[in-house]
Amino acid sequence: MLHRSRAPLRIGLAGGGTDVSPYCDLYGGAVLNATISLYAHASIERLEEPQVILEARDKGEKVTLPAQEALPLEEPLLLLRGVYNRIVRDFVGVPLPIRLVASVDVPPGSGLGTSSTLVVSVIGAFVETLRLPLGEYEIARLAYEIERIDLRQAGGRQDQYAATFGGVNFMEFYAEERVIVNPLRIKPEYLYELEHNLLLYYTATSRYSSAIIEQQQQRVAEGKSIEATHRLKEEAFRMKEALLKGRIDEIGEILDTGFQYKRQLAEGISTPFIEEVYEVAKKAGATGGKISGAGGGGFMVFYCPKNTRYAVAEALSALGGQVFPYHFVKHGVVTWTV
Repeated sequence: MLHRSRAPLRIGLAGGGTDVSPYCDLYGGAVLNATISLYAHASIERLEEPQVILEARDKGEKVTLPAQEALPLEEPLLLLRGVYNRIVRDFVGVPLPIRLVASVDVPPGSGLGTSSTLVVSVIGAFVETLRLPLGEYEIARLAYEIERIDLRQAGGRQDQYAATFGGVNFMEFYAEERVIVNPLRIKPEYLYELEHNLLLYYTATSRYSSAIIEQQQQRVAEGKSIEATHRLKEEAFRMKEALLKGRIDEIGEILDTGFQYKRQLAEGISTPFIEEVYEVAKKAGATGGKISGAGGGGFMVFYCPKNTRYAVAEALSALGGQVFPYHFVKHGVVTWTV
């Protein structure tokens, strides 16, 4: 039998960066995000042979290892190894011979929460395989611990919860890694208008977010960029109100303001190419936009009121990137067996 899982990637709309320690531990963070119809996929097959086969189809990577309680934590496929080790340690206690195949619909380092979403999807496949009694908060917390504690990868907290819960959520982050997920009941027509006007653009560049996030953490610890991070948190509350009250065209201005503050969090968040993309989009009719994720490359989103999305898409395509079609989706991680 094959035990499958998929988890949706997310667009961060406001507050990104406030979910990163030490800021959220000291001041509390707030993020608004929405999951979209691009996914991380995972499949697990139990094996008779005493081996563990790990494969990332999208990256063309594959390793075959002896089945053991703890796989070496090294590349390639570090994330898959990390999930396997934690599941065996916490729930199985003996080597688990399996074939684990995973893939993500977008390139790594693209700013849509790919790493965390992949971890959630793989956990989901193990939950389906082993019938583990884990709820949404438990899956998201486990994914967070695997990435941030077991594998010591720098990052925030929103991605694991977005991938697990799905939908449009206002998330709050506090000390002691406490997270509250507030699903937003947005009228369908408001969400349809946002989906129509919000353009998702891949810059055809990728980056490793860890270095940018580590610098952001250091600046907060040194007492720098705190005011800019406060302002980003305020943008999350403004975004929530605009969505709930149907003031959709205010979103462009909120994104634009957030982009100005985001630049101040760390060097490398913006680049000359990103600045060029941003200016081209605004000249073509966008009223605001943002870098998705930590910054430095990957995806950007632009708010294009009325019917300006077509002119903006045409202008951006000339820069060598790609406009990605998408829809907002309500469901988080889902699992099934065939």
